[in-house]
Amino acid sequence: MALAASARVDLDRFWRTIERSAEIGPGRPGGLSRLALSDADKQVRDEFVAWCRDAGLAVRVDAMGSIFARRTGLDDSLPPVVMGSHLDTQINGGRFDGIVGVLGALEVCRTLDRLGHRTRRPLEIVNWTNEEGARFSPPMVASGWFAGAYDLDWAQGRTDEAGCTIGDELGRIGYRGTVTERHAFDSYFELHIEQGPILDAEGQQVGIVTGGFPSTGMLVEFTGETAHTGPWPMERRKNALVAAARLLVAVDDLGWAFAGSGGKATAARLVAQPNKPGILSDWAQTVTDVRHPDPETAAVMAERMRRAVFEAAARADCTARILDTWRWGGQIFAADLIEATPATSERLGYRTRGILSQAGHDAYFIARHAPTAMIFTPCRGGITHNNNELCTPEDLEPGLNVLLHAVVARADRP
Repeated sequence: MALAASARVDLDRFWRTIERSAEIGPGRPGGLSRLALSDADKQVRDEFVAWCRDAGLAVRVDAMGSIFARRTGLDDSLPPVVMGSHLDTQINGGRFDGIVGVLGALEVCRTLDRLGHRTRRPLEIVNWTNEEGARFSPPMVASGWFAGAYDLDWAQGRTDEAGCTIGDELGRIGYRGTVTERHAFDSYFELHIEQGPILDAEGQQVGIVTGGFPSTGMLVEFTGETAHTGPWPMERRKNALVAAARLLVAVDDLGWAFAGSGGKATAARLVAQPNKPGILSDWAQTVTDVRHPDPETAAVMAERMRRAVFEAAARADCTARILDTWRWGGQIFAADLIEATPATSERLGYRTRGILSQAGHDAYFIARHAPTAMIFTPCRGGITHNNNELCTPEDLEPGLNVLLHAVVARADRP
């Protein structure tokens, strides 16, 4: 039996679920601070698993702590159509970033139960571990491992500032699963707030993501020498803090140089040791990234960022090592899904446009594993990674209904 064209999600139930999530890991007023594998992350995971089991979904956890919840299909031997995103947040995060994609997928399954519709293919929901990268670098490390970009030992060995590893913290909170095989997906859909102002400014209800800004990020370490800040001669100083600071300024300048054509460069993080008055720092670490809608220009920006690392080190008479480099974006999403999903949105009567994603998402890695599509909802003013991040139920309802119909159409095809 085909899904009725009039089928819609239960918006009130979905919003109650969002509001319950917003109570777990509160941060600044109105926001969340639910870092990956923290006690608050464990609490929301436990709640999510309980919701899934209440909905009759079978839950399993993989070796990177990603949670999969499965709704059986009429032909359960077929690969599942998967929906998902993440429940972890930035240190000053909002209530919707990532969360809408996970809890929206749960609402799709709940709605299908209410309608008595069993899809031909099974459906799965996934909550990916550490999408944000706020506690463990790099971001999207669990989906990256699942897609084959990272080795499991390397991924589980990522550390936070206190030296805790992902693997140990997964064990501590009870989410270090034993599943190491990467099972096949029929396809993957990720619903997400836009994290930009375009849909809101234009009054569009749904964005169909046609690709992502090609992006490059780097984790860099600078090494110098400690010395007294008073008597030590300038020509003999090896101040790692200064080397790192020079890189951050160079990366910011790079962003401004390309801003007119849509480029962006971010000096996101600087830590140093000893980082105290009276002594030069002999160690510093930075995180930076560049992105641009044009792939060739993005590559130029990435190379200039790389060169800036060693120029900054040389000016401060320090040494530099690029510890990690990550790349994502481009024209990575499935053409047939990009074509089918806007047609679904327009058939439901929603104002729809194609759009590039400017942020990183788990979907970028999963596009290497299966045909992938992203659906954007408006976000007021484009404000995200901020406690003032705001969406209303009415902002989210069109995207939820497009997800419902697009996923069912994909799962029910012959």
